Amino acid sequence: MKNIIFFILLISAQLGLAQMESRPITEFKSFDSTKEILIDVRTPKEFDEGCIEGALNIDWFSADFNQQVASIDKDKTIYVYCKKGGRSLKSQARLKELGFLHVINLEGGYDMWHLSKD
Repeated sequence: MKNIIFFILLISAQLGLAQMESRPITEFKSFDSTKEILIDVRTPKEFDEGCIEGALNIDWFSADFNQQVASIDKDKTIYVYCKKGGRSLKSQARLKELGFLHVINLEGGYDMWHLSKD
């Protein structure tokens, strides 16, 4: 019985991860703010040092992350990025848990995007 439960949990976890969509941040050119939102989940200090134009800064480490994203339209496509990719992947999973329908993690983060612009 334990093996069956473990197997079901394993399959469920894999299906959940399969629904996570990612794109290389170097392929991100722009977004349509009427249908899409770009969220930078770095700290305010990191954000102030440079960001992608039009990004909304919601710090992944802030205690009120869930409250800050609560006002965002869940039907819009959400693009999320951080410095290198770890925080954005975690925030993508959280946003999906909170009911956001289409969340895309921009792989490589701001550092990779910034390097591609030089």
